Amino acid sequence: MKVEYLDSRQRLILGAAVVLTVTAGLSTAAGAGPVTRFVLAGLALAGTAAVVGEAIEAVGEKVGPSLTGLLQSTLGNLPELFVGIFALQRGLTSVVRASLVGSVLGNALLVLGVAFLVGGLRHGTQRFEPELPRLVSSLLLLVVAAMLVPTLAAHLGSPAAKHAPALSDGLAVILLVVYLASVPYFLRHSPKLAPAKSPSPAPKSPPWPLKVSVAVLAAGSAGAAGAAEWFVGPLQAATTSLGVSQTFTGLVVVAVASNAVENAVGVRFAVRAKPEYVIATILNSPLQVALLLTPVLVLLSGPLGPAHLTLVFPPLLVVALAIATLVVTVIIYDGEYTWIEGVALIALYAIIAAAFWWG
Repeated sequence: MKVEYLDSRQRLILGAAVVLTVTAGLSTAAGAGPVTRFVLAGLALAGTAAVVGEAIEAVGEKVGPSLTGLLQSTLGNLPELFVGIFALQRGLTSVVRASLVGSVLGNALLVLGVAFLVGGLRHGTQRFEPELPRLVSSLLLLVVAAMLVPTLAAHLGSPAAKHAPALSDGLAVILLVVYLASVPYFLRHSPKLAPAKSPSPAPKSPPWPLKVSVAVLAAGSAGAAGAAEWFVGPLQAATTSLGVSQTFTGLVVVAVASNAVENAVGVRFAVRAKPEYVIATILNSPLQVALLLTPVLVLLSGPLGPAHLTLVFPPLLVVALAIATLVVTVIIYDGEYTWIEGVALIALYAIIAAAFWWG
């Protein structure tokens, strides 16, 4: 890519991603210790996720804001999809379940909370159109129900408990249908809720040609796939060495490395007093994880892994997701946010994460 297409921030992101990915690859090839490989691969995964986000933004300058929002929220989850696939191949279904819930919590609580805190402190009370954020919350509650029903069936010993894989596959198909139905609705009704990610009023460098944007997106996705495999490979040994549970690793480490870092762009919108962009950028991602990524991994788990990923989650994970969704719904329902609400969201994330430190 020609240098003139890149501003200083993009050069830093691309350079860091290349260095981290190469370093992670070399550490894997050299047979470094599991903790070293795990940490370096996690950093590389975060870097490639940021590259994917930059490429999607560049594509968005060519295809328009609505389609950009769809691309951003869908393709932006590619790193986590790769992590899920490689984890399923190794039978790490508990890590996949925790990372799926962690992605929703990381964005809906941690990233949104930081954005509210920064935006509120800098600009005071911020107001936004609440209609579509309310719809996002409603759809997230639907996903909570889709997890709660098979989980309760399994733990209460109902007849459906014996058919958890079939029930999960059926519910996954239903969630995908809801996702497909929601796409045209959001494209028609949310032109303001799917902006390009850069908050700068004017570009600092010439826009990327479409072929360059697609090439960077392909390279970033390939890098994310490699980083995901290197990340999952030493995961069990690394977590054992560090004394960290696999559930906590999936809930916090995997989710932050593969998803929340890329969506931290919402904080930049908060700094520039663009609350509707904040809500759209941050809340679209957990909705895609819940309605698209989760059912896709459930349906792929059969042919991919030794164990079937079902929607029978640990009860505490489902409760944590339900509480987080309800709190976010209450906070955004009035169409405004303040810095203290950001503090509350961050605190709730810390409370939930602490509860899973031991497993």
